[in-house]
This record gives sequence, C-alpha cells and structure tokens, in this order.
Amino acid sequence: MKKIDIAVVDYGMGNLKSVSKAIEHVASNKTVLVTSNPDEIDGADHVVFPGQGAMPECMQELDARGLHEAVINAAKTKPFLGICIGLQMLFDHSEEGDIKGLGLFQGNVKKFSLENKVDDAGAKLKVPHMGWNQVYQNDKPHEMWNNIANEERFYFVHSYYVSPEDKDCAVGFGEYPERFVCAVAKENIFAVQFHPEKSAHAGLQLLSNFVNWKP
Repeated sequence: MKKIDIAVVDYGMGNLKSVSKAIEHVASNKTVLVTSNPDEIDGADHVVFPGQGAMPECMQELDARGLHEAVINAAKTKPFLGICIGLQMLFDHSEEGDIKGLGLFQGNVKKFSLENKVDDAGAKLKVPHMGWNQVYQNDKPHEMWNNIANEERFYFVHSYYVSPEDKDCAVGFGEYPERFVCAVAKENIFAVQFHPEKSAHAGLQLLSNFVNWKP
C-alpha cells in the first residue's frame, strides 16, 4: 500500500470533495486520499473526519461501513481533525436522535434553544445557526490556532453544539447568543464545529496547521 499522508474518512456523508480539495491546496506535497477503507485509514499519518448531516445517520454509517474501530483507533493514535459532525460524534451522547457517540470526550451534544432570542440588531435568531461567526480562542491558544487571529470569523452550519464535562478541553468558543464551545482539543485530537474548508483564509490556515501538526 502506498504511503498516505492524510486520509479523509468517507462514510457516505459530508462535503468530502471540498474538504479534500482545500487540504490539497495547503498540502501540495502531501498524499491526500478520500477513503472508506479501514486499512488505509489505519495506515495514514493524519486523519480528517469531515461532517455534514445528522448524528444518527453518521453513527449508523460508521457501523455499516466497518469504520467504527478504525476511526476510534485514529483518534487515539494519530493527528486527528474532526469537522462539524466529526466534532459531535466524539462525545458520549447526542440529543439528536438520542444516540450514543464514540465517547472519546465526556459530555453531551445539545440543541440550540433560541425561543424569543434575538441578535444585537434585534433580529430573531434561528436554528440552524448558519453563517459567519467569530471564534474566541482560549487564554492559552492551542498550536492549531497558529497564525490565526483571536476573534477571527469562520463559517458555521449547525443546530447542535457540544457541552463537554471537562471544560479544559475547550479551546474555541462562539456566541449565539450565549457562548458555546466550538473547538475542543485533547492530546492528538483537534475538532471544530465550523467548516474550515468554507472559511476562506483562516480556514485554510487551520488546515495548513493541521497537516503540519506533530502532537
């Protein structure tokens, strides 16, 4: 099997093409492979789990495609980037479908409750939270934030957010309108609620940081 620098996990969901193309853009000297083969995921140096869609279908497809153990192993042993659903699935449980996640982070995935909530201009807030929003880094910025300004804007599309039990794992926050965790990190795992592949220069910088990350 040829050397794979970065595996993008194909579980039948998610915007795989835009994620892989964005990574190829920042890592032209790396081998980037979109794959649903557990052996190729096991053999990759870095693994990206992109996401779009719903948690129940995500977990179902992981099992149906025999990817469950390969994804857990990757998240435990090598640089691992989770995006959107790829963040939420790392937690114990999701309110979306009342379903168990992978349990790599303790905590729950909760739905935004925005009844009678408005933004600063008085406009009613809606679910899903969709569009550009500022991301506030933690007090000691993680190295994955290198060359990314605090309060930089990233693109979000989501109705649920993570609520970790260990607050120390939270390394990025958004506001809608209350503060919510939008990035977590632990050892070799970094995962975000926003979509770096849709977030212009800041998103490309995050992906560049990841492909060069050696935790």
